[in-house]
Amino acid sequence: MQITFYISAAVAVVATLAVITRYNAVHALLYLIVSLLAVALIFFILGAPFIAALEAIIYAGAIMVLFIFVIMILNLGPQAVRQERAWLKPQMWLGPAALALVLMGELVYLLFSGGQSGQSGAPVGAREVGIALFGPYLIGVELASLLLLAGLVGAYHLGRRGDAAVVVELEEAAARDAEAPAVSALSAGQTEGGDAR
Repeated sequence: MQITFYISAAVAVVATLAVITRYNAVHALLYLIVSLLAVALIFFILGAPFIAALEAIIYAGAIMVLFIFVIMILNLGPQAVRQERAWLKPQMWLGPAALALVLMGELVYLLFSGGQSGQSGAPVGAREVGIALFGPYLIGVELASLLLLAGLVGAYHLGRRGDAAVVVELEEAAARDAEAPAVSALSAGQTEGGDAR
């Protein structure tokens, strides 16, 4: 089982380096999801299936979806449409898909080999995790919740500041669209008048 641990660790390191080096935020998020899944597999190998499930469901699932929604909300306008088309190119998925396939192969190997880890420790259940989180690590949990709250307030203010610019841009576009038919009707009338002369 040590080989699966080292492969998962290598995938986590490579994916995390890819997160740091990507210029495109969506590409970085895809690699971050792969990195979180690799860490979840490491937890499973070490005999903590509950923590592995939490890592996959909460971090790789819910929080990454939230990050993607925030990126989608903050990138408004016609420029974002062009960016989305560029982001959806198939070659963008090759790196995350290859790393995810490595992790999937390891998971299948672990499940068919009986899921026995090489560690001598006993599996950690949900009750032990809850007692640890709300016992000696209570301050850390509360600090993490305050950090998440600060991030939520910051995202709200970033989104709100952008609302005024978006409203002005939409009003200008509506005004241009309203003027366009009048100008085309006026030019059409001048052309007909010119033909009549």
